[in-house]
This record gives sequence, structure tokens and C-alpha cells, in this order.
Amino acid sequence: MSITITLPDGSERAYEDAVTGATIAADIGPRLAKAAVAVTVDGEMYDLERAIDQDASVSVITDNTEAGRHVIRHSAAHIMAQAVLDLFQGAEFAIGPAIEDGFYYDFRVDRPFTPEDLEQIERRMGEIVEKDQAFVRGELTTDDAKGVFADQPFKLEIIDGVDSDEGVEGDTVSTYRNEDFIDLCRGPHLPSTARLKAFRLMRTAGAYWRGDEKNPQLQRIYGTAWESGKALDEYLNRLEEAAKRDHRRLGAELDLYSFPSDLGSGLAVWHPQGGILRRTIEDYSRRTHETHGYEYVVSPHVAKADLWETSGHVNFYRENMYPEMVLDGDDGRPGQGYFVKPMNCPFHILIYGSRSRSYRELPLRLYELGTVYRYERSGVLHGLLRVRGLTQDDSHIFTTEDDLGAELQRLLDFTLMVLRDFGFDEFEADLSTRPDKFVGDAAAWDRAEGYLAAALEKADLAYQLAPGEGAFYGPKIDIHIRDAIGRRWQLSTIQVDFAQPENFDLEYATSENTRSRPVMIHRALMGSIERFIGILVEHYAGAFPAWLSPVQATVVPVADRHNDYAHAVGEALRSASVRAEVDTADETVGEKIRNAITHKHPAVLVVGDSDVDAGTVGLRLRGHDQEQRGVPLDDAVLRLQELVAPPR
Repeated sequence: MSITITLPDGSERAYEDAVTGATIAADIGPRLAKAAVAVTVDGEMYDLERAIDQDASVSVITDNTEAGRHVIRHSAAHIMAQAVLDLFQGAEFAIGPAIEDGFYYDFRVDRPFTPEDLEQIERRMGEIVEKDQAFVRGELTTDDAKGVFADQPFKLEIIDGVDSDEGVEGDTVSTYRNEDFIDLCRGPHLPSTARLKAFRLMRTAGAYWRGDEKNPQLQRIYGTAWESGKALDEYLNRLEEAAKRDHRRLGAELDLYSFPSDLGSGLAVWHPQGGILRRTIEDYSRRTHETHGYEYVVSPHVAKADLWETSGHVNFYRENMYPEMVLDGDDGRPGQGYFVKPMNCPFHILIYGSRSRSYRELPLRLYELGTVYRYERSGVLHGLLRVRGLTQDDSHIFTTEDDLGAELQRLLDFTLMVLRDFGFDEFEADLSTRPDKFVGDAAAWDRAEGYLAAALEKADLAYQLAPGEGAFYGPKIDIHIRDAIGRRWQLSTIQVDFAQPENFDLEYATSENTRSRPVMIHRALMGSIERFIGILVEHYAGAFPAWLSPVQATVVPVADRHNDYAHAVGEALRSASVRAEVDTADETVGEKIRNAITHKHPAVLVVGDSDVDAGTVGLRLRGHDQEQRGVPLDDAVLRLQELVAPPR
């Protein structure tokens, strides 16, 4: 039997019999063999030692790729579970996936894990790694698997639930064993435990089985694993830097916003400095949308339940909506149901449907800074990044299907322009396809996915598929950015929707004087203003670009006798649209300058005797160590005007 292996570069290698990924990697070269952790065989991931017994396209997965790190972290999760079961008599283990930058495993034990427990578990993992135990893939019938896992109720539930993600396919169970430890798993895994080079256990948390608060509460241990000690150290340094940039801490230090306990979880109040920052972003959003063909609209915060039933939110999104309010009806009779809005789209649909529309009006681009309310579970709330009250830079575009491709192209260009204006320049995209629960016609979904894919390809924007992750009414593009320390954030969303125009019976008059349905595009460029600001705070570590900074210049008088001139300088700056404050506090000049620097103000202007006499200032700009003395006031005002000018 001869087997032909086709490599990614199109070259072929012939083997007389079944061959493993390890052999293929070794044949290509020793460096690749050392870095290899798995292979893909016709798109399916295989362990390095798993036999390939027919012609196939094969790609080697190395340890420094995201796919390779996924294999490393999945293997680390198994080793951690093995260590916990070794150390804690009667421990029950549930699931342990690889996640972004790490892994976790959920356990039920008779007491909470302590920091000392994590240290002990980590030491035990090190011992398992040193033993170089081979990961051995196997298959069992479901009946045999129930015998093997008879004392593990969560594994039995997985087997009975036919969970393919955990290695259960029909009557067969895929397992991985290293020495006496065995787990359900699809794999792949590292060849042996010794290939786990660098790992660290990070923290514990509570977690409900299957994420359902009605199920037993478990303890989750989070860890991270990397291809080398250097990569691990770099990650831990990034975490340290991320802690310094935490928007919750910086928000308090810069007096931008707070989360009062009296207000309720997931709700923020904006202080004056935060209000300026937010207003600046919202003003930019309004101005930019108006110059790109959008029409500004406003909608209420509540609507009758009937509206949300027509849109499908009651059936598909109810768990994220606040409870229904039953109020007196318009005719005085009780029993009329209302919901606070989780989304703006039904209101924009009503605006479109308020009168007859012609093809000449399309595309119709409606835009709103609309505040919505979503009942997020308390466990996922996180500062501004996950809130219950949020304002979206929301737009809904109604277009003909003939114009849909061109409109998506314009929209992608517009989206990237906006993100670049805020300082982001690394973009990735996900194309999320039809979920199991959806509204509308499957064929229309397929067309919508095709339009989105074509727009991404024309924009030359790298993307990957996210199967089943679309909204219930349409597939979507999610734009991700990389921040200053390399973290990936999802921001903009663009969704194509054939279903809602059908649900609401929307039409337009064609050029042939017939009636046709428009296509609807849902999109939010910043996602939500709250989350966007949280990301900006962390991206810039609070040192915003001058145009965004709530205070753009601080004027510091050297002594009280210079206060009048300092106020005149401040007024000159404000007259030139520079946000300026004058610091006349009873502190030294050095303390005032340090205070302005601590609060990340872009410019500090110091005025003393010679400045009062000559009409000058001392000018210190953020990022410049030296103060420039004797700058004529008019020159300083012009320089700061240029510094704080918004992008467009």
C-alpha cells in the first residue's frame, strides 16, 4: 500500500505504509520535528503518533502557533486534573478546556481550594511532567466507559449526553490515558507530559456545572501554559502591565466614573471628567456619521411586549432581558406588558415602516446613540467591559439586495477608519454563521453569509469562521483589534438580516413599480460607549490622545501674584477650544506639575514673573522631559490648538 502526503506548499511525499505526523515532521527537518505538537489531516487535528493510513493533505502544527498552544494548554488541563485527583481523595472532575491564553478544569471537592493547594497541585504537575508519561489515545464503548468512570458523575453525564466536544460520538468514547489517569477527550494532545515546558496555576473561582446556576457549584482552577519559559515570562509581564492599566483602578484615579453599590451591579455613573471624555467620543460619533450619510434618530427606552415578540427577542433573547412590566393598558384595562429595550433595532424598523418607501431612498442609514438594558449574570459583570446599561453607536441600514455588497464594502471601510481615528491599527475578523436557533429562511442565511465573506475578501481583511455564533436573526462580522500590549478585543459588529424585514413586512417600491423587501444591516462600530471607553483607558493607560483628554492643558502659576495672568492664559486657551484648567491650589509648583502629570494631562503651562511681563509661558508637553521657557502665549495657543484637534 502506498500513501501520498501532500504538504501545504503543494509538495508530495510518498510512504509505503501508514505514517505518523511525527515521522512526516522528522522527514521535513529536525527543527520542525522538535517544534511539532500535532498535525492536521484533511483539516482534522491528529496526535503526532496517530496513524495516517490513506492519501491526505497534512500540515504540521508547531508549539508557537495558536493551534499549537491550544494543544499544549489542553494537555496541561489533563495534567492538572491528574494532579488534583492524586492529591484530593474523592475529588470529582468535570470539564477542562483550553481557553485564550490558558486553560481551566472544574472540580467538586469537599473544601475550597487554597493558595497553598495551588502550590501543591503545581508541584505535583511538575512531577508528572518529569516522569514523561505518554498520552495514549483510545476508544471505548459507552458501556465500558461508564464502568471506567463509575465514580465520576459528571463524566457519566457527559457520556449520557453524547457530548462530541468531550470525545463522545454515538456509542463510542474517545479517551486519553497517561499511566493510571484517564479522561474523556477528542484530543489531540502532546506526545507526552514532558513536552509541557512552561505552565503556571493562576487562581480559583466558583463555577456552576454546565454554566447553569440550578446545577451543582464546582471549583474552577485557572492556569496558563506556553511553549517556553520565555513565552510564559512575557505573558506574566503582560498580565502585570494589564493590572497597571485596569480601567476600574484608573477610572477612580482619574475621577472618570464609579460603580456605586447603591446603584446596582453593572451600572456606572459618570463624573465630570468622565462626562467630558464620553461627550467627546459621542460628539465625534455624531459628526462622523452625519458626514457619511447617516440620519440621526431617537427612540424610547421601553416598548410593548408585542414588539419584542414580533422581532423574536422574547423567544430568542429573553434570558438577557429584564423582567416584563405589566402596566395598565391604553384603554385603562390592566394587563399590558412592557419590556425595557435590550436592543434598538425594532424601533428603527418602526421608523422605516412609518410610511411608504421607494428604492430612491435606499440605502436608508438610521443612526442612534441608544441606551439599552441587558440582564447580564452577576458573575460576568466587569467594570465598563460588561455592564447592564449600555449605550450603542447603533445603526440600521435598509438597502436593496442588489446594493448590499457595495454597502457592506463601504461600511467596512467606514468601520476601519473610525477605529484608526482612535489609535487602533491591527485588525482581525470573525465571520459568525447560522446558529442552531435562528429566525428566517436558511437559504437567505446562506446568501447573507456569502455577502459578508465577499466583503471581507474585497477589504483584504484576514478572518476566520466562527460556526454557529451568528445572532438569531442573521450572520455577522466581528472586528477585533489589538491593544498596546497585544490583547485582542472584539469591537465592531456588522450583521446582515433578511429575517426582520420579513417579520415586520417591510417593503419598498422598485423602479418597475413593484413591491420588494429591503435587506437590513445591523451595525455598531464602538460596540458600546461604555466598553469602548474601558478599552481606551486600558489601551492608553489613561494617557489619552490630546483630542480625547478631558483636561488638555493645566496652567500652573508659580506664586499667588501670578494667578490673574494664569487665569488669562486659561481663558485664551479655552477661547481657542482647548480644555484648560488653572491650578491655584495651595501647593508648590513641583506638586502642581506632578499632579498634572499623574492625571495624564497632555500639556502643562507654567507662568512666573518674566512670563507676566513678556506675555509668555513655560510649556511642557507630555512625552517631553524638558520645559520650553519663554514661549509667546499666542504661539503656545496655536501649538495646543493643533495638538488637540480631533481626527476629522
